[in-house]
Amino acid sequence: MLERRLENVLRTTKNHLSKMENQLGIKTVKDLITHFPRTYNDTSTFTKITELRTDQVNTIKGRIRSLFNMKTKYGKTITKGLFEDESASIEVVWFNQAHLTKLLPRNSDIILSGKAKFAFGKISLQNPSYELIRKDHEQIHSGRIVPVYHETEGITSKWLREKLKPIIDEWTSEFKDHLPLEIIEKLKLVDLKTAIKDVHFPNNEEDLLIARERLAFDELFLLQLKALQEKWYWQNSNISSKLKIKKNETLMKKFIEKLPFSLTNAQEKVLEEIHQDLEKEIPMTRLVQGDVGSGKTIVALISALSVINNGFQVCLMAPTEILAKQHYINFSKLLKNFSLNIKLLVGSTPQKQKEETINQMKTATVDIIIGTHALIQDKVNFKKLGLAIIDEQHRFGVKQREIIKSYGNPHLLSMTATPIPRTLAITIYGDQDLSVIDEMPKGRKEIITRHVPEKKRIDAYRWIEDQINKGRQAFVICPLIEESETLELKAVYTEYEYLKTHIFPNIEIELLHGKLKQAEKDEIMQRFKENKTKILVSTSVIEVGIDIPNASIMVIEGAERFGLSQLHQFRGRVGRGEHQSYCFLFSKSLSEDGLKRMKSMEKFSSGFKLSEIDLELRGPGEVYGVRQSGIPDLKMASLTDYKTIEIARKEASIIISKDPLLKNYPRLVEKLAEQNEVYVSA
Repeated sequence: MLERRLENVLRTTKNHLSKMENQLGIKTVKDLITHFPRTYNDTSTFTKITELRTDQVNTIKGRIRSLFNMKTKYGKTITKGLFEDESASIEVVWFNQAHLTKLLPRNSDIILSGKAKFAFGKISLQNPSYELIRKDHEQIHSGRIVPVYHETEGITSKWLREKLKPIIDEWTSEFKDHLPLEIIEKLKLVDLKTAIKDVHFPNNEEDLLIARERLAFDELFLLQLKALQEKWYWQNSNISSKLKIKKNETLMKKFIEKLPFSLTNAQEKVLEEIHQDLEKEIPMTRLVQGDVGSGKTIVALISALSVINNGFQVCLMAPTEILAKQHYINFSKLLKNFSLNIKLLVGSTPQKQKEETINQMKTATVDIIIGTHALIQDKVNFKKLGLAIIDEQHRFGVKQREIIKSYGNPHLLSMTATPIPRTLAITIYGDQDLSVIDEMPKGRKEIITRHVPEKKRIDAYRWIEDQINKGRQAFVICPLIEESETLELKAVYTEYEYLKTHIFPNIEIELLHGKLKQAEKDEIMQRFKENKTKILVSTSVIEVGIDIPNASIMVIEGAERFGLSQLHQFRGRVGRGEHQSYCFLFSKSLSEDGLKRMKSMEKFSSGFKLSEIDLELRGPGEVYGVRQSGIPDLKMASLTDYKTIEIARKEASIIISKDPLLKNYPRLVEKLAEQNEVYVSA
């Protein structure tokens, strides 16, 4: 019943129906009823005319005494009227709404909501919303907590309220409560039907709060349930004693002792968590989070060595060729004494070499294969893949990660340098166990970060020139490749020419951006690594994968256009050597949120702390990217509601632990099946 098309229920035009479907995604009765309000206007408290304020929306209840239209000398229509309540009277003005003289009869009782304006010695109410008071008729646009919806041209919140109110009682009875009764009673949640009614037309703030809590819990609970069920299904349908990786303590100790640095306690802890997973008969699905420069790669490399020592292959997939090649160089260097066959497979790999490498993968004559998306193309396969490592996993879609999993059900180790608060991580990546490297290597100097006002720009340039003359190198990041008339940002081409011609004419400067061919990028990066280039002007292509120990200065143009997480990623490209490093944030104009971001960058060096601030200011979808990260597009819940996330996770865990295929929860199965995301018991 709920899937009935709207044209069978609503008396409206085909034009309205088309806009609802194409612009708002509302096709059925169910879509309409679950098109929840995005916010609310509380007009439940009436203000007397004598107490009107100009700095807030006022709701007044009284009577229209007169109403007439008049033309301005420019041909526009102004509708003026006199409104009164028991305390006083006030002039009411509407612009270009001549029809109101027919809709609002004189001496009719009415509720108005709007801001009062004081001008020419008198106060008036301009363009207020209105609603006639009728006997035996519930107010839905004023005099209550009024829902405000996502709108499109011709489909206003007022229009939606008028369509929803007559059908809400009848059609919410069709909703079956999928939440188990024991959870409803345990958490004292309201039933689903009441929650849906009250979220649209609440009687008071308490009813609205209770409704929103129930619907928000639903969304988070179903997310956790799906993720935990997928994890259970993946692990329990792929049990194999062949997967068990025995840890060679002697080999591990010998390798670690020869490293040119000591592992941190956090790295050792995460390594132990990984090895415990590897020793099981079920495939590991673990995500390692670590701040920029915390040492995730060496943890992955040591894990790979254990797997290879047990006779298996290892693959590492990175999002860019630059990063893949850097991993290839580092792995080859650190494992040079182990006589391993390590190969690189990326888009620019010559075809003949590509075919030869793929053949070695299929015959297990290659030990470690490092690459990009090229690892998940047709014809690629492995004979004995034991561990798949995905670096910067949020840059890959869910389907891409699933392809990697399909290569013989290997252990899966994902890594990300994009810090995510734990509660958000278990929501987005709920099918994975979580490890955190929350400690930086000893001796790593904190990067000094400063927001540079425009008047100090030239001083900053002269200081940078002095540092370069002392042997250092610098990055300059620009947010756009080409100039934009609408966005006053420095394009990378323009900035490159400006710096080269006017600011640093005697210093070697090069340009790097995503539209260059891969061979050109490699040549540019190689010259920068060899210190032949002193300043590299670049777009965000350098966000990950660049390791230049001698680079100690990061300049970010248009810093206000980036979120904190991305700014922190940029900053992490310096500070990798022995020299004190600096990050300069340049911006022409700042909003209040922009200023908060700049101050946060100056104050905090922890990516995890910055990610929490970024989430509060911009929201998860904008920070991490909804589609790319698999972040759900939630209607009622917030991914910063850590308390509800934890509760939802706990309740979902209880159910999956005792009934992973939900045999005793048919309505939950139905609910998850609506999303085509469920494993149903046979």
